[in-house]
Amino acid sequence: MSDEQTARGTRRDTVVRIAILIWLTLVWIALWGDLSVANLLGGLVVAALIMVALPLPRVPVAGRLSLLPLLELLVVSAYYAVESSLQVAWFAIRPAPTPVSGVLRVYSGTRSDLVLVLWADLLNLIPGTMVLEIDRSRCVVYVHVLDVGSDAAVDKFYRTTRRLERLLIEGLERPTGWPFARPTSPPEVTP
Repeated sequence: MSDEQTARGTRRDTVVRIAILIWLTLVWIALWGDLSVANLLGGLVVAALIMVALPLPRVPVAGRLSLLPLLELLVVSAYYAVESSLQVAWFAIRPAPTPVSGVLRVYSGTRSDLVLVLWADLLNLIPGTMVLEIDRSRCVVYVHVLDVGSDAAVDKFYRTTRRLERLLIEGLERPTGWPFARPTSPPEVTP
């Protein structure tokens, strides 16, 4: 490692620590609901104590940030959330039996733990779905889906998950240089 890379890493660590200190202080002020000098100083002290007593492990960040896919992800995920909310509301008031629900197995194509967690969080935000288990070693995510009564509904779920995952990968992952390859197994349905 060169001196320049070491200095850059040290600067990055310092910026991250300051950002965490500021974030924890803002959370403290928000919890008290009052912006005063005493709350600001108290928040700084509590934030510093938390950072010393409960240090976070170093997480390697080796991706890149692409704004266009992230903006598309924001719009697409908001659309899916609204569409799913309307679907769940319709299921609640329609004069028909409850839809067939089930657990679907989705193979993840991401190589990043951060992208996998963000993807699972996005899936949880979509009404009618809930991530039940993430098997990182096999790159499999098990998701409970409200409507799996038809092939079209299952196909739509898989298209939605793939699109969200693709946008996250395009927005946050580095295109080459990762130590392991993507799985190529087909999606399966677990009744």
